[in-house]
Amino acid sequence: MVDLAEVQTVYYMVAATGVLVAAFYYVVNLRETMRNRRATFASNILQTFTSQEGMLNWLDLGNMQWRDWDDYVKRYDSSVNRENFGKRVAFWNTCESIGYQYRTGAVDLETVYNVCGAYVIQSWAKFKPIVERYREWEWAKDTYSNWERLADALEKLQGERDRDFKKKTETMWEVQRKSLTQ
Repeated sequence: MVDLAEVQTVYYMVAATGVLVAAFYYVVNLRETMRNRRATFASNILQTFTSQEGMLNWLDLGNMQWRDWDDYVKRYDSSVNRENFGKRVAFWNTCESIGYQYRTGAVDLETVYNVCGAYVIQSWAKFKPIVERYREWEWAKDTYSNWERLADALEKLQGERDRDFKKKTETMWEVQRKSLTQ
């Protein structure tokens, strides 16, 4: 006959196996969910950055010119140029959102780099002095800090892959500036 202790042992083993299978399923499901989130994120960012409207907005921002802080405020501050403010802040907030998602681990640096890394790096380089001045003037000290952190990480990654990248982009912006003044 079967002893009651043996039945209980078998029962505990079956229950433990069930728990292990459930835990394994949970881990697999969690990994798949993260992959799906990353794919959705990449798709959404692609739509933002690679749409015709997104590219034209980015180009408009890249073509902005100012001599100093006062000149910038006279031309582009929200109190004098609402259209530029809308384009600029929409783009900046997108970069900040991407930076936040990167910082919290919702998206990896490789994905951001491959989808929109150059836009984030170049835009931060252009607007860093403006953001820093706004931080001194009227914003919190950490405003757009996720964008800044992301741009720094992307620039480091870019430097590892293409040492001439920064020089190329600086040349690109200079050519665009010259063509606007002619």
